[in-house]
Amino acid sequence: MAVLSIQSHVVYGYAGNSAAVFPLQRLGSEVWAVNTVEFSNHTGYGAWRGKVLGAEFVSDLVAGLEDRDVLKNCSAVLSGYLGDAQVGKAVIEAVKKVKKHSPFALFACDPVMGDTGRGFYVKPDIPKIFKDELIPLADIVCPNNFELEALTGISIKSIEDVKKGVKMLHEMGPSIVLVTSVMQTEGKLCMVASDKKQLLIIETPYLPLGNDAAGTGDMTTAVFLSHILKTKDLRKTLELCASSVYSILEFSFKSSEKKNNLIELKLIEAQEQFTSPSHNFKAKELL
Repeated sequence: MAVLSIQSHVVYGYAGNSAAVFPLQRLGSEVWAVNTVEFSNHTGYGAWRGKVLGAEFVSDLVAGLEDRDVLKNCSAVLSGYLGDAQVGKAVIEAVKKVKKHSPFALFACDPVMGDTGRGFYVKPDIPKIFKDELIPLADIVCPNNFELEALTGISIKSIEDVKKGVKMLHEMGPSIVLVTSVMQTEGKLCMVASDKKQLLIIETPYLPLGNDAAGTGDMTTAVFLSHILKTKDLRKTLELCASSVYSILEFSFKSSEKKNNLIELKLIEAQEQFTSPSHNFKAKELL
């Protein structure tokens, strides 16, 4: 079975498909990568070259997969950075095509819009298409703290606010919600996951990456999707995901030399952390 990953791509560094494809492959998935943009580097550098590839390009590639009669072998669609709202329409079309040929395929939507401290870094029409069309179609949605606020209108100041936000996202449609980063006091960073039957939280030490490490959310969503496809178990998936992601980030933080005040993920050098993470974190019920 394969994952159709429709995201941005950068030549240098890790963001979008550059951050998602290798983790999926390392964890055993066949990946069909469709790039929504082709940039020299991620936009956090402040300057880049390349272009948005456009909805027609995305639709054409997916039509080619349909021509090959392989969409029946697709176990999931993963979407991330869109570039513009028309690309979002192409993602919707792709999800519907995949589900026609593979009815049990999951759609995991990473609603890439912005981040705490940095704010929105997408075009103004992107939040609306996520909220009104993509998330209602999704089986899994994986916002960060900033995106949870943008989608729900809730100012996230406490875990109780996170719980309200998760409930609102479930009401929009997705059966699984993963909040990839929630800042806690006492030097902790949390992930929160829910499948409507259980609400789980997992804590890891805080690493002072700030907004310096692009691609972290793209990697996290890919690792989470890979494990949920295999285990069908939310608790096990959350624990495996958090353990690998923290271990990769710790390795990247300790071994990176900042360039232009940015840290690039060390996915290749630290790849064993995907299958045998150095840390082992446990989830607990969030009451």
